[in-house]
Amino acid sequence: MNDLEIYSYGVPIVLGLILAEVIYSSSKNLGYYSLKDSLAGYGLLAGNVLINFLTKGSVLFFYVYLYQFNLVAINDLLSPVFVWVLTFITIDFIFYWYHRCSHRVRFLWAVHMNHHSSEEMNFSVSLRQAWFGPLTKIPFFMFMPLLGFDPIITAAAGIILTLWGVLGHTQWINRLGPLEYIFVTPSAHRVHHGSNEEYLDKNYGNFLIIWDRLFGTFADEKSKVVYGIVDNVKTFNPLKITFQFWITMYQDYKNAKSLKDKILCFVGRPEWKLDK
Repeated sequence: MNDLEIYSYGVPIVLGLILAEVIYSSSKNLGYYSLKDSLAGYGLLAGNVLINFLTKGSVLFFYVYLYQFNLVAINDLLSPVFVWVLTFITIDFIFYWYHRCSHRVRFLWAVHMNHHSSEEMNFSVSLRQAWFGPLTKIPFFMFMPLLGFDPIITAAAGIILTLWGVLGHTQWINRLGPLEYIFVTPSAHRVHHGSNEEYLDKNYGNFLIIWDRLFGTFADEKSKVVYGIVDNVKTFNPLKITFQFWITMYQDYKNAKSLKDKILCFVGRPEWKLDK
């Protein structure tokens, strides 16, 4: 199955989920959706798709180039089923660390922040994809072809896992019993989108929640989730949302006096503040 075939199945499913959730929310008067917020999400998605379109060929070529230097030919060692299973697990493990760094390093947060910019939680929030995410992932995922993972299989598996991630963006689905201990469920991902102090920087996983449980970043959904970020963007303009934190970093850099502060403007924690 190639990229086009995966999208041909996945896109109608995502749109169907959004439509069903809109109907459910409207019929129950739950207020899950607002028009301006949803339109902002589509605008952010458009930017991501454009950057992906412009860079995907060169990025994939880079991974294919690295693949010729692989340490082990995994395709030759394992059956196709185990190759796919191992690929899914490895992508998810690397994504956990990429996602965690995206919340803890300023310039990565500047890229990722737009995904958390909505103060709502619904399937359309999953469309708020980082414009430059395809580029910032490269330093993390470039090791996969070197370890022997086929770039074509990796790309297809990555799309499938991205579509899985859509399912976590909803208030419609409650807790899922024993599955909560293994997978990233809607309950677990609602926590990740919370700005409550007890929920900050928790539940980074995309498919498996076991990474969060292993590395101490898991939080259970207990109190009501307040969606958004600590300092909400208060705009529905996709351009302003995308570049807001970049502007903050640039202003901090201009005002910074020491070399240390100038470096921290970009690689410090997102909550780091320049001493006035």
